Amino acid sequence: MSIAHWVRDIEDFPRAGVGFKDLTPLLANAGPFAESIRLLAAPFRDQRVDCVCGIEARGFIFGAAVATALGCGFVPLRKPGKLPAAKIGIDYALEYGTDRLEMHADAVCPGTRVLIVDDVLATGGTLAAAGELVARTEAEIVGAAVVIEIAALAGRTRWLWPAPLHALIVYGQD
Repeated sequence: MSIAHWVRDIEDFPRAGVGFKDLTPLLANAGPFAESIRLLAAPFRDQRVDCVCGIEARGFIFGAAVATALGCGFVPLRKPGKLPAAKIGIDYALEYGTDRLEMHADAVCPGTRVLIVDDVLATGGTLAAAGELVARTEAEIVGAAVVIEIAALAGRTRWLWPAPLHALIVYGQD
């Protein structure tokens, strides 16, 4: 059974007119969840990934599991005010306002080979900000992996690195 079978559609969430892709059924089922991790990691198995950077919040779930599958470390990219030590950050625009991602300043060293993981690629702002934040450390971005891409929102166009962007499920693809 495909991974997409385990994604639940919730209409009008978080507001009217929005169709939300709920990944909690996927997470709640060991076999499909394990398969999603295997598929997220697969394109990067031969890439010598040193660490996975996962984006808060669901990117933590998938990213930590992918890091384990690849035998590397995990670095959380957090929302403001969550990290206790010296940190670096980036502000980025959302559809309605701004947000910020932060990471510990000593989490990723120059030359570290990084894979960025998140749950959903929509407009691409968060993933682009994560890429920029990691790039500021002079790390090498080997790619990005997401469970879901919503193609109609053109988020892929904001991925500016030559490294591959891998999506398990693409909704709205021609």
